[in-house]
Amino acid sequence: MTVRIGQGFDVHPFDADASGPLRLGGVEFPEATPLRGHSDADVVTHAVIDALLGAAGLGDIGTHFSDADPRWRDADSIGLLAQAVTMVRAAGWQPGNVDCTVITEAPKVAPRRAEIEDRLSATVGAPVSVKAKRAEGLGAIGRGEGIACFAVAIVSNGAA
Repeated sequence: MTVRIGQGFDVHPFDADASGPLRLGGVEFPEATPLRGHSDADVVTHAVIDALLGAAGLGDIGTHFSDADPRWRDADSIGLLAQAVTMVRAAGWQPGNVDCTVITEAPKVAPRRAEIEDRLSATVGAPVSVKAKRAEGLGAIGRGEGIACFAVAIVSNGAA
């Protein structure tokens, strides 16, 4: 069996004028300021997409869902993740697990962590874990200007 690891990262700024609610891992946080982005700016789901595509050697989110392409304007990132998982499987890889670290001062992710993990795990077809950290006031994230997320994914080809 061959096992490969991919790393993903995404960051988006808060924007009170952005359309739609803040989404993290496909879960809406209606009380929070939304993020600015071409699609729904779901930093967690975008990092997961990048990690899975990278592990499978399929490039990154911009390769398949370019922000220059109007088809992806306001796209639901969970739908993009489902497409990415289909691509990964079509390339002969099976997701093993994904681990994410969300960096944000607000909103609080911990109370909704299980919901985010369940939504992502159901879409990936493998366990997804989510951890939340604060930047402790350091840098743009620490000043509350946006949210960042790192993700690591493992895929295998299942052959012995």
